[in-house]
Amino acid sequence: MRTSRLALLLVASLHAQSPAPLHVGGQYAVPFEAWLTRQAEQHWDQREQSLQRLATAEQIRERQAYVRQVMLSAIGGLPTSKTPLNARVTGSFTRDGYRVENVIFESQPGFLVTANLYLPTTGRAPYPAVLGVAGHSVNGKASATYQAAFIGFAKQGFAVLAYDPPGQGERLEYLDADTGRSRPGVGVAEHNMAGLQTLLTGQTLARYFIWDGIRAFDYLLTRPEIDPQRIAVAGNSGGGTQASYLAVFEPRLAAVVASCYITRWRELWSGPGPQDAEQIFPRFLEKGLDFGDFALAHAPRPFLMTTAIRDYFPIAGARATFKQNQRLFDMLGDGQKSGYFEYDDTHGWSQPRREAAYRFLAKNFQGRDIDGREPALLPEEESLLYATPTGQIATSGGRETVRTLNLAEARRLAALRPPVTLDSVKSALGWKALPPIPPARKLNEETRDGVRIEKLELTVEGGLPIPALLFHPATVRRTIVYTNSAGKSADPDIFELVRAGALVLAVDPRGSGESYQSRAQGGYRQDYQLAARAMLLGRNLVEMQTADLISAARYLQSHPEAANRAPALYAKGALGPAAHFAAVLHPAISELVLERSIVSYQHLAEAPVHEGLNTVVVPGILSRLDLPEVAKLIAPRPVTLVSPLYPNGRRLLKSEVQVPGAKVLLRGEGWNLQRTLPHWFVQ
Repeated sequence: MRTSRLALLLVASLHAQSPAPLHVGGQYAVPFEAWLTRQAEQHWDQREQSLQRLATAEQIRERQAYVRQVMLSAIGGLPTSKTPLNARVTGSFTRDGYRVENVIFESQPGFLVTANLYLPTTGRAPYPAVLGVAGHSVNGKASATYQAAFIGFAKQGFAVLAYDPPGQGERLEYLDADTGRSRPGVGVAEHNMAGLQTLLTGQTLARYFIWDGIRAFDYLLTRPEIDPQRIAVAGNSGGGTQASYLAVFEPRLAAVVASCYITRWRELWSGPGPQDAEQIFPRFLEKGLDFGDFALAHAPRPFLMTTAIRDYFPIAGARATFKQNQRLFDMLGDGQKSGYFEYDDTHGWSQPRREAAYRFLAKNFQGRDIDGREPALLPEEESLLYATPTGQIATSGGRETVRTLNLAEARRLAALRPPVTLDSVKSALGWKALPPIPPARKLNEETRDGVRIEKLELTVEGGLPIPALLFHPATVRRTIVYTNSAGKSADPDIFELVRAGALVLAVDPRGSGESYQSRAQGGYRQDYQLAARAMLLGRNLVEMQTADLISAARYLQSHPEAANRAPALYAKGALGPAAHFAAVLHPAISELVLERSIVSYQHLAEAPVHEGLNTVVVPGILSRLDLPEVAKLIAPRPVTLVSPLYPNGRRLLKSEVQVPGAKVLLRGEGWNLQRTLPHWFVQ
């Protein structure tokens, strides 16, 4: 007890000695989100108007073709050829009314898919079939809820091919060999880990989910027990997501059942907000798409939405989407094939929604009107459903993951990239224009440790304020724009620079520091959701932060005390990529110093795991350039990399840093800045 008290006293003493954080103190994250929302609303309104103008079947077919074209581009295209499935049955068992075969097939060479094929033992083959796509269950297809659905379909006379998505069930992709557990976490965390990496090559994680579904359909066609004209897809949550995507990309599907997914972005945007990486498509809203387009692309074939009134996928959005699509299905003469069912419960493939799916497919595939009542079902112990001997592809001979396939694409792109130019940097970034010198509003000032500090708001794109602190030295010898993805706060490095004669403008670009709020919606980090919102609108946070850093540099250079000195840019953490681009696009930045930042997007593509980098993604960046090529364009201005990091947070050795012309310094623990950057302290 005495030791605990001493420890508490020591902690309290350390906190008392730490300087209080310096904040400008305004509201910056909220207006930024509101500004993004206003842009989204413009796209929603334009989409509503365009759908209202659809008045003929031909116009609807043109809309369907447009949806497929945009979606194909958004996911980065699909593989150009179908390789051998190399399918094999690894086990089987029989139950009352059905039997199950455990199956493995390759959707791409070395990329193994684990599946269970449920075959009725009553009735006569060929059977109508269902692709059973799993939601975000830890055990994928073996989830008790999903087993209930698959068994229920089998007892109604449907064959079911249920398969694991990447990152779930037997397909964990970031497996820790020592613990047998996923390093980031099963499902959402694995999806976001891989999803960020695929965006770098101009692809999305959805591409891999979709192709798995297409090849699963191909596998069903190899089975004589299956009627190829009566194959549907059905799933809930993440499975409802996959079902909706296959409605766009798999024209052979005869019907679709999407549970607890279809809503409308207008309601989802500021409710739970953007969800998993496979549900985020660059430029999706900018191109005028919404959830309803997945069902519309499938029309006039049967499409059933099953919904939960208390779902976090907003029910109001689901109702509005169905109503809108019902009119369009009616125009094609098949309004009865647009189905809708809702039940007053929460998110999940609950029994009422499963029974609605049985009724819908029985009607459309078997011509039967049934009550769909689900009998008592007993799910299996999940290991009985393993298609692999170890329960994991990663330890059963699987060669490829989403990460490894995407890395091969990243390397292919690197070999094909032309030399990087200023124009190609602008194109890759989606650069708008050089921002003007921003208006500044002084809110307050204080003196701390003998340093006068002005609290400012700089006005950037869209009239948005971003917070800044201007630190005044006794005599100005140099000027520095300082930024840190963790926030400007009260970094002692700033005070050390000021005492050495630096006029320092510390700024929080959009999505960082005071321009970021840590609250998350639906369990997702706000930086992830901000980045997702920007991409849906056809923008990216890196481009916005680049513009904010240039705005700060222009303001500082115009300040009377700066005497038009060209400022250096000193960036820490995840703002490193934006600082690269700012230095290239604004030649008035005299020098670039990056500390504890990644130095290559290729490193991010190859990383077995990564962390803290949600805001650095620029979709398709590796098809155009990588950061070392950007740094090369900054020459002859100096570039210094202080303790650069690998994407998992490990410090790089000097020999690992391949940035031509850059100086690499390793900052030791406890080193002050003068020891790290002595040239900034020469009088």
